[in-house]
Amino acid sequence: MKKVLLSLVIICLTACGFKPMFSGNTTDIYVHPISGINGIDLRNALRARFGGQHGPESEYSLQINLSTPNNQYKALEKTGDATWQEVSLTASYTLTHNGQVIATGTETAAESYVFVRYLVASNASYNNAIQNTIQVLAEKIGTRTIVETQKHSGITSDKN
Repeated sequence: MKKVLLSLVIICLTACGFKPMFSGNTTDIYVHPISGINGIDLRNALRARFGGQHGPESEYSLQINLSTPNNQYKALEKTGDATWQEVSLTASYTLTHNGQVIATGTETAAESYVFVRYLVASNASYNNAIQNTIQVLAEKIGTRTIVETQKHSGITSDKN
């Protein structure tokens, strides 16, 4: 029964003209180096999302400014000690095509984590929250960048 239902869904999606955003299109996007260890992780996540390493001569170029992590207390014990914190990162980006700006934006991602008295456990929890936040930022920026390159390539192909 599940196979029949899945087959029907696939047939309906192909009949309506649905086409996945990444199908058959290469994303020639160069991600400029981003300062800091979190910037390195964000750049690597974006490069993986865009299909590998592209050089400065790429058709599209993505410049990102990443803020330092912002910590905020979310829960306190009766003694005033923090037990739950949230870390957030904000990234502003500019996408250019052969030197011409085609999109700009700002994305923010946040992750909560448990803050305990044991230093090793607190550091592990914090680092995990940072990595999760970076992955969310990479997904948000990557998706918006892909959409903008698709829109831009559609505009330029219509002009030709």
